[in-house]
Amino acid sequence: MLGSPPLARRRWRLCPTGPGAIKLAPVILRRAARILLVDADERVLLFRGFDPDRPDTRYWFTPGGGLDAEEPPAVGAARELAEETGLVLAPEEFGAPVWQDVTEFGFAGLAYQQEQDFFLVRVPRMRIATDGFDELERSSIDSYRWWTVAELEDTADAYYPVELPALLRRLLPC
Repeated sequence: MLGSPPLARRRWRLCPTGPGAIKLAPVILRRAARILLVDADERVLLFRGFDPDRPDTRYWFTPGGGLDAEEPPAVGAARELAEETGLVLAPEEFGAPVWQDVTEFGFAGLAYQQEQDFFLVRVPRMRIATDGFDELERSSIDSYRWWTVAELEDTADAYYPVELPALLRRLLPC
């Protein structure tokens, strides 16, 4: 879910708007929890989506999303996982994050800088239920699939984080 944080959580950056022209654009600072959902076959679940401003550019990404104000990462991970997959877990079942990073991206005409915690969750084979998608997710996510590490390493498709295969090789026994 992409909400706009209070103005105090924004910073500004210079953005070119044409040859030689520069303007200030707000960068929305936000925190996120992301889930590396891995099934019994050592495959990770990824959603395929697109920026509404660039619908022809598709990319794959992990379940998860922005945290509400003061929301602990494991609580947000539990909320996002239930909304996006139908899997309900208590926040304490997530344990500590297995990886953290900061990413910058544009979405729907806005610029974001996102601090994100990644949690590893193992599940048996499961059916994904996307009934909990909000309106923006329903309109900008068109598919999901389970990927092996080898498939990620071999694909020409874009996925995020780009470090995902190396991260999974470090975390999984395969």
